[in-house]
Amino acid sequence: MRTADIVRNLYIRYGQIEEINDYYGLLAIFGLCQTAYESQEEDLLDQCRTILSRFPDEMRHPHYNFAAYKCGGNAQAWSMMMGIIPENSELLRKYAEETMAGCTDRQGILCMPGAVEKEQIWIDVVTAVVPFMLYAGIVCKEECYIDFAADQCFKMYEVFMDRSVGLLHQSRGFREDISLFSEDHWSRGNGWGYVGLAELIKYLPKDSRHMEKAELYYLEMTDNIARYQTEHGLWRQEMTEPLSWEETSGSALFVYGFGAGIRLGYLKKEEYRKVFLKGLEGILKYGINEDFSTELSCPGCLCPGEGKNKGTIQSYITEKLPVKNEHHSFGAFILALTEAYRNGIRELKWRKYE
Repeated sequence: MRTADIVRNLYIRYGQIEEINDYYGLLAIFGLCQTAYESQEEDLLDQCRTILSRFPDEMRHPHYNFAAYKCGGNAQAWSMMMGIIPENSELLRKYAEETMAGCTDRQGILCMPGAVEKEQIWIDVVTAVVPFMLYAGIVCKEECYIDFAADQCFKMYEVFMDRSVGLLHQSRGFREDISLFSEDHWSRGNGWGYVGLAELIKYLPKDSRHMEKAELYYLEMTDNIARYQTEHGLWRQEMTEPLSWEETSGSALFVYGFGAGIRLGYLKKEEYRKVFLKGLEGILKYGINEDFSTELSCPGCLCPGEGKNKGTIQSYITEKLPVKNEHHSFGAFILALTEAYRNGIRELKWRKYE
């Protein structure tokens, strides 16, 4: 089946399940816009233009933690940067300024609105904010937006990195003792951190003072992630625990990040392409059903558990079990397939695994 058609069908299936408007819906729109741009299929480009034209005024907006979601987030800013839709610097500037004015912890990392005194921070914010601010900075020609994007990405990477295993924790400030980090090395959380680094190496101006660190952290994280891939080509819910279940949305985000590095020449060894292709096969085989429903994705997960168990590895594995048609899965799969397309994989075997 054509790779672009798998993307189309995933998006259609997602829209049959729920209204595509929350932050996980914006992830799917972001991926759809990338596939439309790469394939240059005019009907798909028109679909993306129609979707984005509804932001911000014609959408039913749920609660958002970050202002940029209201205008269409990463999808809107990226599509302007790539020329899919006309530039609207005023729109991006409005939401970029609101994002920069968000509450932060004492280190300057964006934190959970409404509980500033707890300084609650979480790695998911990297994908929520870093790409948007980077693209907005390029469109609006505002270096301060690009600086903000890089600064948020690097600070969260440095704060959450567990050097003993080379992976990221998800959060700090959500346990009974708010000074503690969650104990996890959660697959989708590491995917959120990896996406931010992938976007920086893709779109930072080549002479940017941030490029050296972006490349260093991207390559460092790539090596660490690759070590934990399973025989099925996936990564586990708790990546370091061999008895943990395999999780597909985080796996798809890793495939997206690996694909970018291979395509841009950062990952030159054949072993990385093997990891990329094995991961792509894994999410197709275990994550997507013949009717384009999805499997084995973790439900919403922010420092799960109660009392002393809150934020423990045990809680990440046992309190959050895989869900069929989980919100985050569709966007993550679409992003992975976009990078497959960019890497020249225009056709994929469909349901040939049984």
